[in-house]
Amino acid sequence: MKKISIVLLSAVLLSSCVSKKKYVALERQNSEITSQLQKTEVEKEDLEAKFAKIEARVSDYNSKINNLTSEVGVLTEENQVKYDGVGNKGVISEKAKIGMRKTLSRVSPDVMQYYTTLEDSMNLALSLNLKRFVDTSDLDEHDDIAISMDKTVVMISISEKMLFGKGSFKISNKADKILQKVADLINSEPSIDVMIEGHTDSRSISNSRVKDNWDLSVLRATSVVRKLQDQFGVAPEKLIASGRSSYQPLTENETDEGRSRNRRTRIILLPNIDKFFALMASN
Repeated sequence: MKKISIVLLSAVLLSSCVSKKKYVALERQNSEITSQLQKTEVEKEDLEAKFAKIEARVSDYNSKINNLTSEVGVLTEENQVKYDGVGNKGVISEKAKIGMRKTLSRVSPDVMQYYTTLEDSMNLALSLNLKRFVDTSDLDEHDDIAISMDKTVVMISISEKMLFGKGSFKISNKADKILQKVADLINSEPSIDVMIEGHTDSRSISNSRVKDNWDLSVLRATSVVRKLQDQFGVAPEKLIASGRSSYQPLTENETDEGRSRNRRTRIILLPNIDKFFALMASN
């Protein structure tokens, strides 16, 4: 019995000793795994921080690229609208010159050899387009209506009796037909600005409504402007009212016929150069 008990005790002790070793081994293994996990977690956090920095740098680079692209676009646009002086005619932008070149490309080289400066070329291109523009109108010239062109402007001169009573700035009803045609002509060309000039003869005028010829010429121009805007739909930003009094006569003021010719309203079609050639380029 004693021998059996000793054997059993030895077996139990031996079994207990092996289990403890395994436990210690497992503890060590667990410690190593925990340490490795902590190390991996630290490395993960470090990588995430580095990735965040990279993302921030990429975002910054993209922003700079977008800004540069935008600046290039602005510079390109600014280059197109840079202006060059054109003699005493004002200025013309690069965009307008593109439209002008398109018009002149249809002109014979034999003709173009005589147009050597930018001003000459611009005048030729404007004249060609304005002639085409005016030729499509149905304004009828006669003694009371005269149409002429001076290089870059079209002038329509209408006698007093077609628009006003003598010494009056109230437009008569019979003026509707001619003003409707003028309005149709203006509205057909978006690039045209319009100056309305009132002209009188040299005889003085003064009454309760009109102080002098300056007053009468301005009031007549303003009446035509209002009529074109209010009744015939011409955009007001295209219109200019101007009074010339008696100081730009067509002829002498010594006869009734001469004075009658001088009492007129002149409608001047002025191409906005940039708009005009931009439209020509798109056609």
